[in-house]
Amino acid sequence: MNQFNDSPRAQLAAYVREHAVIHGEVVLASGKTSDHYVDMRRVTLHHAAAPLVGHVMLDLLEEEGMGPAEIDAVGGLTMGADPVATAILHAAASRGLSMDAFVVRKESKAHGLQRQVEGPDVAGRRVVAVEDTSTTGGSLLTAIEALRAAGAHVMGAAVVVDRDTGARQRIEAEGVRYVTALQKADLGLASGA
Repeated sequence: MNQFNDSPRAQLAAYVREHAVIHGEVVLASGKTSDHYVDMRRVTLHHAAAPLVGHVMLDLLEEEGMGPAEIDAVGGLTMGADPVATAILHAAASRGLSMDAFVVRKESKAHGLQRQVEGPDVAGRRVVAVEDTSTTGGSLLTAIEALRAAGAHVMGAAVVVDRDTGARQRIEAEGVRYVTALQKADLGLASGA
């Protein structure tokens, strides 16, 4: 990887290929089996790759009309979405832009404020649900449901790596735009795997 000549997206793809793609049969959270696993936490929590995640995702959101001028906050279901949302928040701040982040719990807390969506209040705000990688879209759908219940206006869903195994179709069936920074082909993975 020549980090000085490659675009941020190409640099990010190289980090994902090198650090996150693990070959060998695995059972995914969706219950499906695959001949590889994309462990995005190895990238979203990496000192050099995490800032790239933020800038690539912020660029993607801006290109898709969902940047800081149109969106108030980003976040998704804990834990995969947390470092992605935080990276976007920091990328925006580094550019002098305002973008909050939030965390969606799998279920509301039984104590305290009993919130399912943590962070700055999302009621009445325009948000994008994010995820590190998606297979069936289940985590995004859980987040979207919780965000709608909290009064947020869900403007889209954005994923760092889409496995091209149905997530887009499920999210779009819910009337939510779906955008992704990297596809399987960007990672040298065969279609259908």
